[in-house]
Amino acid sequence: MYQPESALIGKAGVFAAMPENPAVIALAELAIDAKFDRNELSITVARQYIVAACEAVKAAGYSFFEDVTAVDWYPQEPRFQLSYHILSLSLKQRVRLRVLLDSSDASVPSITPAWPAANFYEREVFDLFGIDFPGHPGLTRIMMPVDWKGHPLRKDYPVEGYR
Repeated sequence: MYQPESALIGKAGVFAAMPENPAVIALAELAIDAKFDRNELSITVARQYIVAACEAVKAAGYSFFEDVTAVDWYPQEPRFQLSYHILSLSLKQRVRLRVLLDSSDASVPSITPAWPAANFYEREVFDLFGIDFPGHPGLTRIMMPVDWKGHPLRKDYPVEGYR
């Protein structure tokens, strides 16, 4: 049974409770927030540090990039949340890196230099949410037709599409 009082909220609390965790050590200087809940570690970093954060956890032993996805919190700001899931097979641990983006500037550097496997996931997020990834080697639509108008997973996208 879930015990909400067991959750650790905030960078100070999480980092104090988990000083030996490799991701906590690697991201000590880059993290702006953290959460440990339901045995899942989530660390929030500023958009400009996402590539550095990926390189840091990679150096700390997190060797498998699983995916990146987005959440649209419309009408709330920051509107978008990017979640990067990275796994350490040797440590048997997972870390979620989070980046929050305002709707007025939905752009974050591509992590393909650190994790080439992010290529298609970033294209999917671009296609369905309209989030830009500067530095991506070929940011084009991957699921919708090239001439499609809009981004279907945005909460303000019309249910029946544009007519």
